[in-house]
Amino acid sequence: MAEDQPNVEIKVKKKGKHDKPKPWDDDPNIDRWKIEKFDPSWNPTGMLETSSFSTLFPQYREKYLQEAWPMVEAALKEFGIACKLNLNEGSMTVSTTLKTRDPYIIVKARDLIKLLSRSVPAPQAIKILDDEVQCDIIKIGSLVRNKERFVKRRQRLVGPNSSTLKALEILSGCYILVQGNTVAAMGSFKGLKQVRRIVEDCIQNKMHPVYHIKILMMKKELEKDPALANENWDRFLPTFKKKNVKQKKPKTKEKKPYNPLPPPQQPSKIDLQLESGEYFLSEKKKSEKKWREKLDKQAEKSAENKRKRDAAFIPPEEAVKQQDSNKSEDGKKDLAEMTKSLKEKAKEMKKQKKNRENVNAEEYIAGPAKKKPKRS
Repeated sequence: MAEDQPNVEIKVKKKGKHDKPKPWDDDPNIDRWKIEKFDPSWNPTGMLETSSFSTLFPQYREKYLQEAWPMVEAALKEFGIACKLNLNEGSMTVSTTLKTRDPYIIVKARDLIKLLSRSVPAPQAIKILDDEVQCDIIKIGSLVRNKERFVKRRQRLVGPNSSTLKALEILSGCYILVQGNTVAAMGSFKGLKQVRRIVEDCIQNKMHPVYHIKILMMKKELEKDPALANENWDRFLPTFKKKNVKQKKPKTKEKKPYNPLPPPQQPSKIDLQLESGEYFLSEKKKSEKKWREKLDKQAEKSAENKRKRDAAFIPPEEAVKQQDSNKSEDGKKDLAEMTKSLKEKAKEMKKQKKNRENVNAEEYIAGPAKKKPKRS
């Protein structure tokens, strides 16, 4: 049966068969990264279908959006986009019209109403309509389960007096707003990529934003050197190792043995009075008993206060120093030697005094000078 079947040749598709070099590939005059401004003459007929996007906004943003809505309408009217603010439903809607020429502007308008609902000011949010400005809304609420830890890390991203956030804005060239469970960022694609990485690393506790700021500052300096443009910068950038800080173990209470029965019922006030017999006393005797208890408490308190006052006048006990037997023996020896030396000195003084009394004064008086013999 296999011999009767005709031989079928399987054609293998070659990848990149038509990828031939084009004459404009190596043209130095063409900048492929440049985003050209849209010209309405490119689409004179307009849009075939109506596209629309809507988003909800929180109640606290209602008053501000009412005031800023004329500014938003005027900005969208230039591009032929209709917008509607519905206060009953709490929603904003943008849609294309017959005057719309740019097909991508409706996506920009959608980003505009998203930013407005995330508490971005209207003058800043309108900048998203430019072709060079993009936006990214980073959801951070689901990255950490513990609420207290989430609030602490979100504050770490903002920094003291918003200093960390300002530094990130300057280095990345993006506008950043931390609001609730999201972080809204506006800027270039490169800056938005950096901001997303920094935010996620901070909330997930991978790296502190200050370390990211140091790395960005060094990259800014390295960009200025044209000799390092095509080299790897890893050897210049600092590496930060995560340190495991020892945390105090929480004090755990000892678990009591499980008892399925409920705890015994505590005696009520009447039960206690019945046990002590106070329940059967008359009102007069009850008041007398309370008065006696009050007097006893006052007497105890006054006695305690007097004892505290008298304690200040009791002199403290002096600590008796226990001298060692060796030290006492050494002290006796020193005393004996001292008395001996004093006795010797006293004897010497007596001798000197006697010698002074027996001195002959004539020996010391000068006599007549003797005549020297003449030399022959």
